[in-house]
Amino acid sequence: MNVRRSAAVLAAVAVIGAAAPATADSSPSPSPSQPALPAALYGDGDPQYDGVWRQSLALLAQHTAGVAPPKAAVDWLAGQQCADGAFAPYRADTTKACDDKSMVDTNQTAAAIQALAALGGHDAVTDKAVGWLKSVQNKDGGWGYTAGGASDTNSTSVVIGALAAAGEKPAEVRKDGKSPYDALLGLALPCEGDGAGAFAFQPDKKGELIANADATAAGVLGAVGAGLAAGPGKSGRAGARCEKADSPGQAAANGAAYLTDALAQGGHLVSALPGSEDQPDYGNTADAVVALAAQGSTEQAGTAAAWLEKNAAGWAAQSGPAAYAQLIFAAHATGADPRAFGGTDLVERLTATGPAPEKATRASDDTKEAEDKEDSGFGVWWFVGVCLVAGIGIGFLFSGRAKKRQP
Repeated sequence: MNVRRSAAVLAAVAVIGAAAPATADSSPSPSPSQPALPAALYGDGDPQYDGVWRQSLALLAQHTAGVAPPKAAVDWLAGQQCADGAFAPYRADTTKACDDKSMVDTNQTAAAIQALAALGGHDAVTDKAVGWLKSVQNKDGGWGYTAGGASDTNSTSVVIGALAAAGEKPAEVRKDGKSPYDALLGLALPCEGDGAGAFAFQPDKKGELIANADATAAGVLGAVGAGLAAGPGKSGRAGARCEKADSPGQAAANGAAYLTDALAQGGHLVSALPGSEDQPDYGNTADAVVALAAQGSTEQAGTAAAWLEKNAAGWAAQSGPAAYAQLIFAAHATGADPRAFGGTDLVERLTATGPAPEKATRASDDTKEAEDKEDSGFGVWWFVGVCLVAGIGIGFLFSGRAKKRQP
């Protein structure tokens, strides 16, 4: 199963984003000779490597913001599943069964689980997907991007989020006695030397661990057992100095300290791509915000979120659904308003990249009494905004995975 997916691994890399896709757009739009994309799909870029990923993030972000996604969009995502439970990035013809040429992977599968579990009503789909993930768990307790591939921090972390979303206890999902947290601890750098406390994506060719900010954001989120749309946590270890990582919580605290230092200079992470060292990495910064907030480093997360509010609108507009979703997750994690994020209504912009939602709900709609007490003017204008979205054309450039993870 590994050789046939090598091309996909090179073109579409692991999560986290988030998380996480840092360069959210590098794929061209489909040429006129290509078949039209499904109307239920978010974005109009080539979905060959990220269709399920960006769809999952879009639906999860809408749910997080209190918007009920269109049924057609949810059905499209669920319908992409293969018979064994796995998800490939994109199946143009779902009447054809998946085979050895179907490039299924752990990241698309885990993201779909998180979205469908949050929306509810798809237990059969998520249960089968969880079963597939368990069947391809590595002996060190982790997961690689593809079945049987060497474990990496990003893939292991997004799977942890999926397991938790599906009601599993990640610490009890074991292979040869090893849990996902064992795999993460094995990818955490010690407190001495360069990159102290960070996570590596994978060991390099010499078997050494090299600090990677993207992997660290993923590792922190995974180590606290949280998913892509995590809210603020209550770790109590925010700002702690690096100490020996003898537990997932300590590894998360160490990683958070590393991210805080990395963000301190300019309020954002920088690109790890060769020749782009001075360029802001908006996607990974958004992932770091979610990770820091989930770990309990809320002040540090808020500072980076404020930078995103001032600077990320153009990036998201160019990058499409997954980018808007990442910013919505960052807003959610820090208590910011995703409908007024640096002057941008992220929810409206995200919604405009896909089919119009069937209805809208308030995220704070806990009781009818609370709803009645809310300012009626807000509800009217919010409804008008959603109606306007239905007439907005879809805009999208590839959302998310074409980033080289390993320095």
